[in-house]
Amino acid sequence: MRLRDSSSWVFKALWMQRTRTLLTIAGFSIGIAAMVLLSALGEGLRLFVMNEFTQFGSHIVAVNPGKTETFGIGGLLNTTRPLSLQDASAIAKLPNVEEVVPVVMGNAKIKAGQRGRYIDIAGVGGAADKAWKLELELGSFLPADDLQRARSFVVLGSKVREELFGTVNPVGDFVHIGGARFRVIGVTAPKGEFLGTDLDDLVYIPAGKGMQLFNRQSLMEIDIFYNPRSSGEAMAAKISKLLIDRHGFEDFTIVTQDQVLSTMDNILSILTFAGAGLGAISLLVGGVGITTILMITVNERITEVGLLRALGGTVGQVRTLFLGEALVLGLIGGVCGILLVAFLLLIIFLFVPGLPVALSPKIVLGALGISMLIGLIAGGQPASRAAKLTPIDALRSE
Repeated sequence: MRLRDSSSWVFKALWMQRTRTLLTIAGFSIGIAAMVLLSALGEGLRLFVMNEFTQFGSHIVAVNPGKTETFGIGGLLNTTRPLSLQDASAIAKLPNVEEVVPVVMGNAKIKAGQRGRYIDIAGVGGAADKAWKLELELGSFLPADDLQRARSFVVLGSKVREELFGTVNPVGDFVHIGGARFRVIGVTAPKGEFLGTDLDDLVYIPAGKGMQLFNRQSLMEIDIFYNPRSSGEAMAAKISKLLIDRHGFEDFTIVTQDQVLSTMDNILSILTFAGAGLGAISLLVGGVGITTILMITVNERITEVGLLRALGGTVGQVRTLFLGEALVLGLIGGVCGILLVAFLLLIIFLFVPGLPVALSPKIVLGALGISMLIGLIAGGQPASRAAKLTPIDALRSE
């Protein structure tokens, strides 16, 4: 049997049962759409989080005070010692270290004239603008003062400047933060949010002043930005040795960004596959529908199969024709599902542009391949049953 004859036979058979065919295609389309859309949402979330973590670069090591250790069954000892400004200065002298940013965060009231409100305060070092890729709209960032003797300067976020000073240039004016007076030396350009924190609604002061303001004995974190020619593990080992020499033992925790990104990538990849798995359940339901329809079709077309066998059709040809029907149902259902996803994504981009969605060709081709594979598997048993019919038995059943 020629390919053109086989194709004509398959499409005519599906057209003769067009109601069943359309219902099967609709079920398959919904399954494919659910699978692709959930996968796209999961992948979009993964890329969004990864981009958030890498917007400041990917060669970062963070040091936090304290280290939790276990002793015996259920025994925990939490050793918390201060991370000092001197520690940050010592780390800055290590080879391949490009920038060191001591960090202390808190909340305090900021006032300028009659205007004021409580706001998040970031106590940082003078290199924070380079390390965190902050651009200045007015003035300059905190100077590279001695961490122990930093002057009372402040850099305002763009939203804070607008609330306190409106359109007036605040550089050179003074503000009061928690009772202490600071001179405004700069305003950052709009930056947006980082993991839920609005960077435009922050003010930046020297880390030493932040520790005094919040009455803290320790930094919350020291961020180290290192040369890309060095590895995160090597840099972490150097920092660990230095701090152990300074503190006497390991009373700190070091986390490289490579470790964070690897963990986050694994977790979010699992979420992506979980979304695809939920959509695959709908595909399995569609596969059961194809099996049911083809089983009914075989019973209704026994005479047709018998006539085909009597005219010389082989067992393999009969099986191929019925598998062709299942394959076409899966293919058309997959294509319709992908078109449905494209329509839904268009609506999302128009009405919810901020929703992270990433539709990759691999997801589309994978879903289409799965659709066709389930169609073939679902059509296998009915096709084998049709192929086993003998011409005499098939014709006699009429």
